[in-house]
Amino acid sequence: MARKKKTTPHTEPKLHGYIAGAGEIVEQKIADTIEENYMPYAMSVILSRAIPEIDGFKPSHRKLLYTMYKMGLLGGARTKSANIVGQTMKLNPHGDSAIYDTMVRLSRGYEALLHPYVDSKGNFGKFYSRDMAWAASRYTEARLDPICAELFGDIDKDTVDFVDNYDNTLKEPTLLPAAFPSVLINANTGIAVGMASSICPFNLREVCETTIALMRNEKHDVSETLIAPDFPGGGQIVYDKKTIENIYNTGRGSIKVRSRYTYDKFDNCIDITSIPPTTTSEAIIDKIIELVKLGKIKEISDIRDETGISGLKITIDLKRNIDPDKLMQKLYKITPLEDSFSCNFNVLIARTPRVLGVKDLLNEWIAFRIECVKRRTYYDLHKKEDKLHLLKGLEKILLDIDKAVKIVRETEEESDVVPNLMIGFGIDEIQAEYVAEIKLRHLNREYILKRTDEIENLEKDIAELKAILESKTKVKNIIIRELAAIAEKYGQPRKSMIIYASDIVETEIEEEIPDYPVNLFFTKEGYFKKITPISLRMGGEQKLKDGDVIQQSQESMNNTDLLFFSDKSQVYKTKARDFSDTKASVLGEFIPAKLNMDEGESAIYMLATTDYSGYVFFFFENGKVAKVSLKAYETKTNRKKLTGAYSDKEKLSAIVFVNDEDSEILMRSSSGRALLLHTGAIASKTTRNTQGVAVFKQRKGHRLISAELYHEGMLQTPQRYRTKSIPSSGALPTAEELEGEQLELK
Repeated sequence: MARKKKTTPHTEPKLHGYIAGAGEIVEQKIADTIEENYMPYAMSVILSRAIPEIDGFKPSHRKLLYTMYKMGLLGGARTKSANIVGQTMKLNPHGDSAIYDTMVRLSRGYEALLHPYVDSKGNFGKFYSRDMAWAASRYTEARLDPICAELFGDIDKDTVDFVDNYDNTLKEPTLLPAAFPSVLINANTGIAVGMASSICPFNLREVCETTIALMRNEKHDVSETLIAPDFPGGGQIVYDKKTIENIYNTGRGSIKVRSRYTYDKFDNCIDITSIPPTTTSEAIIDKIIELVKLGKIKEISDIRDETGISGLKITIDLKRNIDPDKLMQKLYKITPLEDSFSCNFNVLIARTPRVLGVKDLLNEWIAFRIECVKRRTYYDLHKKEDKLHLLKGLEKILLDIDKAVKIVRETEEESDVVPNLMIGFGIDEIQAEYVAEIKLRHLNREYILKRTDEIENLEKDIAELKAILESKTKVKNIIIRELAAIAEKYGQPRKSMIIYASDIVETEIEEEIPDYPVNLFFTKEGYFKKITPISLRMGGEQKLKDGDVIQQSQESMNNTDLLFFSDKSQVYKTKARDFSDTKASVLGEFIPAKLNMDEGESAIYMLATTDYSGYVFFFFENGKVAKVSLKAYETKTNRKKLTGAYSDKEKLSAIVFVNDEDSEILMRSSSGRALLLHTGAIASKTTRNTQGVAVFKQRKGHRLISAELYHEGMLQTPQRYRTKSIPSSGALPTAEELEGEQLELK
């Protein structure tokens, strides 16, 4: 939106200090305002604050460490942090508080880095606690950690570019010539304008080995040597190969990190000894206390923070008879004890932000390091060539020292000494200046011979340095040797354990729901009722649809599992508690609608179980019977629907559940014959859709029409219907049985 221009009256007096145009509102387009004012700010944040460069540092880190290096704190004694902060302000004018915060995060005491850059003394707080604040800078001391020798090695040999500081009074490096891929060693996060960076840390030894392998073979698979990230706080990384490979290839992704714990059987408590890098001990304790107050966690009697000199420790006291592993699985799901670290490998490459995978990032570092080594080699070559040039001139003086002395003594003007030496020995001005500056005490043959003996060694060194500059392989070999030495010197074991996602057994987190006796009813039309015993006693006659009958009734518990078999060879799993308690005077819930069964699908059998023991018998019209263990329907995950619940090759006549194998089932045929089947006579199958075995032979045109558990008194002469072998044709009822209507044919 354009703004209106406010005009200034021409009669306004020109006062002392008046600025022309001051107070005017100039008309300008929003797009122009953003381009002229906001874009420079955004670029400044991206390039000069939030995004790290290929050496692994943001400008604030680099300015601080370089200041400490120039203060002689690499290998020297510690000095007050306030002194360091004050000196750093010559390069970084962002205030003492911001600079000290930066130093704290790089320190050994803070424990946020795998390989700290600042060797600290005093209270520097802890990264895993929001309440453990660090002491003021006047109370703490610091110096550079020994590993910084690998960051600043050869920095004075023109390995990197230097620029002026903010007021053009000092020089500072644009990058540090890090001799190892520090960009991947220590975690680095930052939020810029419109983009962010979040780089997870990796084990130094693994990174160096991966870089060496990559330099030797460009097609090297980095996941073979760089297993997974390694966080300074330890923890457990939930390893998923596809996730890791995606992060390695794209530079983006998310890694699950779990806390580590031990169980103290004597005190009946869980000790949390490491947590994810994205949370704090206080946040975890607060969340658990909140869940306990809400009643979602009832297994915990107390929780406290026992962090001390030995490190992080959160203690959780348990109630009696609580499984600690099961509780931890629950806490992983509903508290920050398990959290995700989001990766976004956004790095400035040649002052341009780029999101790179691990391999591409290492290749960029290799290119950067090759350039550093070449510049260092060229610097050394130039220095040695200069020295050789001087010694060549000195060598000529050796031929006649007396002549040189004579030329100097006989030269009237001091300014003519160098030209006369140049003429007398055939050397150039630089060589003549060097000779002219030799002290009188050094005008002896021994001194000159020692200097000239260096010529041969210098020539060999120069030849070797030139060979290095001409061979990329030799440059790489130098980097490889340095990386191997760094890995050997500073390498340390992994802190983060690796657990495979496929090995984790997911447990269903359920709220504790009261368990109480209930009566379950299932009708032929597919209606279901759950009625408490009290309500059942007080209620009247069962209300049903016209023509409907109660097919199954059973006493059970509210937390029991329910399996509803359908006429489409499927089974739907639910729990009794998922249904509301009702009364006999209502129709109940229609199971196909409640469980979202397929269109045209009907529920034909209900089965209630708590431990999935027993067997399910499937009776088919052709007389075959399938015996399937109920365990075949038990699943680790919370699946609601199982296909292939039984064979669909033949039409189903009946389903019977038997909890005791020493039982009998009465089978009836449309021919009027009946057969008693002992449940132990058929072997059980592990596959749900087995076609079964032939049990009841059916005459042509007839079929098996029903099956039910046999109870004493259902038949007058049950032995007539028993058989020693199967398949069997069964037996017809006697006249007495027909007269007594003990056997009712359907």
